[in-house]
Amino acid sequence: MKTTKEQLLRNPDIQPSSDVIAKALNEANNTYIKFANELINHNIEIEWRYYTDGKAWLAKGLYKWKGVRGVLKETTVFWLSVWDGFFKLTIFIPEKNREDALNLPLSDDINKMISESKQMGKLKFFPVVFDLYSDELLPSVFTLLDFTKNIK
Repeated sequence: MKTTKEQLLRNPDIQPSSDVIAKALNEANNTYIKFANELINHNIEIEWRYYTDGKAWLAKGLYKWKGVRGVLKETTVFWLSVWDGFFKLTIFIPEKNREDALNLPLSDDINKMISESKQMGKLKFFPVVFDLYSDELLPSVFTLLDFTKNIK
């Protein structure tokens, strides 16, 4: 399927329901459903919000846990945007953990993505961006998500 690489979900008045997402993703919707269902097994929740600076709905993946004193903590482990026929998932790897990420059991292609990722301005993070059309990359995505959610 040919896509136009156009970011969708730009209307602030139309919230990203499962029907809206399914229409935007077309064939990739099954991959999105599998991804969203698997997040439960990794204690990650999706939170949608309209961002006026980017003029689009984005989802952030929140990993929530209880700290040593019983206080609920959360950290963002990914950002998700919906495009015409696929969804884009961005995972930020801290500079100090980049070498550890390269030692994960990932394919050479994904290790290349991690090693070639450029630092974001003055931030000490490297974005690893996945364009997800199918289930093929989901195991690697979850390996990276489990890695990043355990970085303190």
